[in-house]
Amino acid sequence: MSDNRKEMMRLLGDFSTIGMSVAFSIFIGVGIGYWLDHKVFKGRTSPWLTLLFLGFGVAAAFKNLYMMSRRRDL
Repeated sequence: MSDNRKEMMRLLGDFSTIGMSVAFSIFIGVGIGYWLDHKVFKGRTSPWLTLLFLGFGVAAAFKNLYMMSRRRDL
């Protein structure tokens, strides 16, 4: 493989990791909030814990983006 192609494949891997990290952080936050709302508190707190943990998921996604940007110059 040429050096240009290797570099492009490396960047593709880095960018796909960023996308998956953001998506998984948000989905995990929503999933935990939904589970707490519907299984632990039997719907009494619905949708507030889902929204709260959605916010935590978004914050975790931004934290992951920040940590990735500090680790490597993209």
